[in-house]
Amino acid sequence: MGQVRHGCATTTHAVRAAIHRSQASLSTLSRELGINPKTVAKWRKRATVEDLKTGPKAPHTTTLFEAEEATVVAFRRHTLLPLDDCLYALQPSIPYLTRSALHRCLQRHGISRLPDVEGDMTPVFHPAATKDRPVLSRMSAGEATGGVNPARCCSSPAANAAGVA
Repeated sequence: MGQVRHGCATTTHAVRAAIHRSQASLSTLSRELGINPKTVAKWRKRATVEDLKTGPKAPHTTTLFEAEEATVVAFRRHTLLPLDDCLYALQPSIPYLTRSALHRCLQRHGISRLPDVEGDMTPVFHPAATKDRPVLSRMSAGEATGGVNPARCCSSPAANAAGVA
């Protein structure tokens, strides 16, 4: 079975080994192999002919812990805020929370889509609100005046069991 190369690869393991063994000049080798002289120089400098690992050098995780997931779920159920507004309100308490991690969490719990609610939706002050777009939510007046505190709204049994609130 042959070596798998990505679309932009110009050398194979055999070509890189030939570059290492050869005593010819950069320009001669590049003409013979049909590659850029900079590529020849790069592979001559390297100690090995193995390709370097691709991807992030220090990968980070966006996985939420159970307590954080319980906080997110309780917050969404309590406030009924849209995804982006939830993200904006929760990021101070969960700094590494990303939009995609939040969306995956809400999908796992079956609350990624807001219910179609008619009636007493009241515009309230919220840090995610703008002049043109108030955030609509079912909140008490006390919560509405001070914004939303994720720690206060998480009084669900799941959140308490996880050590939140």
